[in-house]
Amino acid sequence: MTLKDKNVLITGAAVRVGKAMALAAAQAGSHVVLHYGHSHKEAEETQREIEDLGGRASLLQGDLSKLAKVAEIITQAEEIGPLFAIVNSAAIFEDLQLDNTDLADWQNHLDINLTAPFLLSQAFARAVQSREAEGRIVNILDWRALRPRVDHLPYTISKAALAALTQSLAEALAPKITVNAMALGAILPPADGGTPDGVLDQVPARRWARLEEVAETLLFLLQGPSYITGEIIYLDGGRHLI
Repeated sequence: MTLKDKNVLITGAAVRVGKAMALAAAQAGSHVVLHYGHSHKEAEETQREIEDLGGRASLLQGDLSKLAKVAEIITQAEEIGPLFAIVNSAAIFEDLQLDNTDLADWQNHLDINLTAPFLLSQAFARAVQSREAEGRIVNILDWRALRPRVDHLPYTISKAALAALTQSLAEALAPKITVNAMALGAILPPADGGTPDGVLDQVPARRWARLEEVAETLLFLLQGPSYITGEIIYLDGGRHLI
């Protein structure tokens, strides 16, 4: 399998891990549809970087919290070109515990981290199946999703549900569409610039991941054997073992 000339939609592709994955997919030969919510300037910069490297990228704005319109993102992406894959990367990550999570916080995490990927996957599957083609879905999880704890409560629960959705969709969409996930650990320091003390103390690898490792794992799931589906690959330096 090769990504050459295939269209890949990546949500939250303007910055951080989403950007790294977009660059990797473009360098592998795909036409990347860069979805962003509010980071228009950053999305343009990512598009420019891809084009400077000789790749192809298109911008697509969409607010994942507006659930009634989420499926339209697939429709718009299909107008750019028939999609081969989607990568559900966009997410919100707030440091909320049981005692300070209100209903709005809870629902917002579920909407963006779980329901939006479901709606995107559903619309993508219908588009792919209508042309009797093959496709791939990659969901971005977190090691916490498989080892839920008390921190980042609504985020963790939404990602745990996305893990379950990954495996359910893998069965529902077989054999033409594979559905897998990457469960990430310490990839990048928090966007606010702070780095919690001891963040690597419980990481057996004793280091942050390299963005190249994220790219390599994504490309494996997009280009690797189609006999792999329903799999969750931990890219966390062994953090889920502790």
